[in-house]
Amino acid sequence: MEKSIMTELPVMEYFYTLQGEGFHSGKAAYFIRLGGCDVGCVWCDVKESWDADAHPRYTVEQIVKEASVFPGRMAVVTGGEPLMYDLEELTTALKQAGFQTNIETSGAHPLSGHWDWICFSPKKFKAPREEFYEVAHELKVIIFNSSDFAFAEQHAARVNKNCKLFLQVEWDRRERMMPEMVEYVKDHPEWRVSIQTHKYMNIP
Repeated sequence: MEKSIMTELPVMEYFYTLQGEGFHSGKAAYFIRLGGCDVGCVWCDVKESWDADAHPRYTVEQIVKEASVFPGRMAVVTGGEPLMYDLEELTTALKQAGFQTNIETSGAHPLSGHWDWICFSPKKFKAPREEFYEVAHELKVIIFNSSDFAFAEQHAARVNKNCKLFLQVEWDRRERMMPEMVEYVKDHPEWRVSIQTHKYMNIP
């Protein structure tokens, strides 16, 4: 079933901060966290985002107006799972306001919108759609246990040749899994380590 273009979206939170992880780590970014997710990662650190009905709905105009208050012009749309919604109108409006549009998605729903950067983070809990392997700029795989390295390689073998490869330890497992992840990247240098630096900096 096709998604209708959304003129209002459930927004869990929005804030101006630094991108804490992945390829754009350290850059000023305006985050738009949409409510609603049907992927259901057991270790999700924003489970309060899952229920879309628990969050207020904002018009695209309201969202972009709030974002435009700040000097940074990189907008990161995340969730939840943001592609549960058609994001054509949101991304068009963000681009018209001069924003670089980035998305963080599991790839479990059809791609919509106009994106300058697609961070594709597939999950075991709901299979991603084939289209994301070709369009992803960044593959980010969460490492929760040792079997996740094989999961990461399965997806790395399918992404386009220009896609950047990142492994990111699940925050609560960092003491146990970080040493193993470091050694893995040393042995497989095509990968990079992504660290949730915003948690160390104590920022959103």
